Amino acid sequence: MRKLSVCVLFGGVSPEHEVSLRSAESVLNNLDKKKYNILPVGITKSGDWILYGDNDYSKLPSGEWLDCKRNCRAAISPIRGQGLLRFEGDCVVREHLDVVFPVLHGENGEDGAMQGLLQLAGIAYVGPHVSASAACMDKTITKLIIDRTKIRQAAWHLVTAQELAANADAAMDAVEKKFSYPVFVKPAGTGSSVGVAKVKNREALHAALENAAKFDRKVLVEEFVNGHEIEVAVLGNSAPAASICGEIDAGTEFYDYDAKYISDCARLFIPARIDDEAAERVREAAIEVYQAMGCRGLSRVDFFVTYDKNEVVFNEINTIPGFTSISMYPKLFAASGIPYSELLDRLIELALED
Repeated sequence: MRKLSVCVLFGGVSPEHEVSLRSAESVLNNLDKKKYNILPVGITKSGDWILYGDNDYSKLPSGEWLDCKRNCRAAISPIRGQGLLRFEGDCVVREHLDVVFPVLHGENGEDGAMQGLLQLAGIAYVGPHVSASAACMDKTITKLIIDRTKIRQAAWHLVTAQELAANADAAMDAVEKKFSYPVFVKPAGTGSSVGVAKVKNREALHAALENAAKFDRKVLVEEFVNGHEIEVAVLGNSAPAASICGEIDAGTEFYDYDAKYISDCARLFIPARIDDEAAERVREAAIEVYQAMGCRGLSRVDFFVTYDKNEVVFNEINTIPGFTSISMYPKLFAASGIPYSELLDRLIELALED
C-alpha cells in the first residue's frame, strides 16, 4: 500500500511559535513512519518556509533545526495539484501531498489563514475549516455564538485598543461598572494564555489592558468564575465524541503561560475531580459547543464547574490544542483508550473524509 504523504507544519509568525515547536516535536515523533511519508515544514518567525532536512525532531524546541545543512526553502502552492514546492538552487521540485497536519497555534495558523491557503490548494488538512477556525480563534465571536445556545458562559465585556488609547479611564470605568474584582483580561485572538492576566484592582487592570492590546485590537474582560478548571477533548466530524474530563490545578493564580510550559507547578487530574453527573454535563456541553462553532476533526473545549453550585460554565475552545508531551488533548484521549499514535492516525483519517 502506498504511503500517505503528510506535511506537518510548525512554527509560524505567531506569539505561540515556541509552543508550536514543542507540539510538532511530539507529533513528528509519534507519526508512524511505516504508514506516512513525512514532510516537516517549519515557518520561521519572519515568515520563511523551510523543509527540515533531518529526522532528529528533538532539535525543534531549541531552534537548532534551522541550522541543518539539508534544509531547503519550501512553500505550499495555492494552485491545485502543485502540492509542496521545494526550491533547490535554480530548480523547483514538486512534492505530492495527501494531507497537511497544521501544528500551528494562534495567529496565522489556527485563525483560518492557513486553512484558507489549504482550501485554495485543494489539500486535505487536519482540523476545522476556515470559518470555524476564524470564529473559534476570536473569543468575542465565540461568545456571541455560544450566547445563542443554552450553555452558561462567563459574563464578558469588550474593550478595543482604540477605546483604550482614546480614553483609558472611561474604558476602565465601564469594566468596573459591570464587574467586581478580580477579573480576567485576555486578548481576543491568542491562545496558550499569551497576554492573559488576572487582575484585582484598577491599576493592575490598566496594565493588563495595555499589555493585552499589544497582541490584539480587541480585548476581552471576563468575570471571575470560582470553580474547577475542566478540559475536554473532542474528536470527529459529523458524529464527534468527547473524551473523559480532565482538570487543571494551576498551582498559581491561574493557568498562565508559565504554568503551562515553563514551571512544573501545575498538576493535571485525569479524570477530573468532579462527580459523574457533572462530568457528563460537561461532555455533553463540549459536543454542543463544538457543533455550534462548526468544528470538525478536533478541538479542546474548556469549562469551569463551580465549587458552590456544581454549575457548568463554558470558558473557551481551541481548534489546534497543544500536542506536547504534557498537553491535555492527547492525554485525555489516551486515558479514554486512544493512544497518541492512534489518535494521529484517526485525525488524518478524519481530514481525508471530505
